[in-house]
This record gives sequence, C-alpha cells and structure tokens, in this order.
Amino acid sequence: MTSEPAPIAVPRVLLAEESLPFRRVIREALMAFRVCEVDDAPSGERAFEMALRREYSLFLFSLPLPDLAGDMLDRLLSTAYPLAHRGSHTAPPVIFLMRSTDTMRFEELKRDVRVRGSMPLPPKLDVLLNLTTSLLEPRINPVFPGHVS
Repeated sequence: MTSEPAPIAVPRVLLAEESLPFRRVIREALMAFRVCEVDDAPSGERAFEMALRREYSLFLFSLPLPDLAGDMLDRLLSTAYPLAHRGSHTAPPVIFLMRSTDTMRFEELKRDVRVRGSMPLPPKLDVLLNLTTSLLEPRINPVFPGHVS
C-alpha cells in the first residue's frame, strides 16, 4: 500500500479592514490573481481571534480599525501567534492598508522586518499585486495556459 503525498496547503491571508466593499475588492483580487484563500474581519478583535485559531501566510491590516489599530494588532500577534502555532517562530509578514493621514505613522512601522509595505485606501489593485508578488504565487490563467492572471 503506497501512501499518497499530503496535499499542499493553500496559503491563507488574513485581511482586517472595517469597510465591507474594500474587503470584497481586496479578497476577490487576491483570489483571482494569487494562489491563496482569504479570510477577512471587520475589526482588530475578530482578526486577532482568527489568527490564533488558524495559520496564515500573510496579514493585511488596515491601520485605522474601529476597535484596535492595525499596528497594535500586529504587535500583539507578533507575540501571541508563535505561541498559538507551535511550528511558527514568528508571525507572518504584514502589509498595512492606510489612508493618506497615516503616512507618518507608517514611516516608523516599516522598520520592522515583517512589514512588506503599504497600500493606500481605497485599494489600488496594481499596488496590491506588486506587494504580493514575492509573497504569494501567481494564479495561472486556466483559459490561456502559460499566462499568469
């Protein structure tokens, strides 16, 4: 009896953003152009709970969240995530979603090695896809094999 290799887990992305339309646009774009699954939360508290229950490959956190700032959420998860997921030595990389008023705050945050960049709100899909190029595999276009979506 031969055992088949275990299926490769699809990378998961955790998105925390208050705006439902923004979450939908980001989720749909990532799932259309990158090989990944996206879980989304409208608040920092909900995102924190989700991150402790499931393993993720990437965090996308809005700096302005209704209950907990995205940078504080990331700071809390940088400590709690490795404790909740024994195989992880650190939390996943993070991309911050920000409004123009958050620029100065982001300047301090980008010194952290896990911070892979920022994307303006409302979402700009070209920026999102550029930021995720090295973090998530491109989805191959099934209509035109050999072409990346």
